[in-house]
Amino acid sequence: MKAFTDTSAWIALVDANDINHPLASHLWKLLISHGWSIFTTNYVLVETIAILQRRYGMSVVATFLQGLAPVQIGWISQELHTRGLNRFLHEHRRRLSLVDCTSFEFMLHEGIDFAYAFDDHFREFGFQLIREHNIHANTPPSSGGGL
Repeated sequence: MKAFTDTSAWIALVDANDINHPLASHLWKLLISHGWSIFTTNYVLVETIAILQRRYGMSVVATFLQGLAPVQIGWISQELHTRGLNRFLHEHRRRLSLVDCTSFEFMLHEGIDFAYAFDDHFREFGFQLIREHNIHANTPPSSGGGL
């Protein structure tokens, strides 16, 4: 199975003081141990790195980048950027970002139904938020995730 990782999950995973940190850490361990393919985009990484640098400094950024080994980074093409920008302008909402909209387009393009995120916009746009029950329910027994 495939999961898309949003900035909200990256920040929760890195920041031990984030309200979602315990759940983010637990879900990350489950995703890895159950063999899920984990994706993010270059846009999400730019957003995440900017937040981490501003809040915590470069040493935290370096540690974060070293931990990305199991993650497949998708590059937003001109086509996905244009579709994301069109969605962003069409929605015309202050709390919905261009990064979110390009993430939705990337997920649709790649056939990714699950978002490892703490941002309800993903659910609002038809994606399932990763939680323990859907990791177990969507992992084939041969992947080590069977119960």
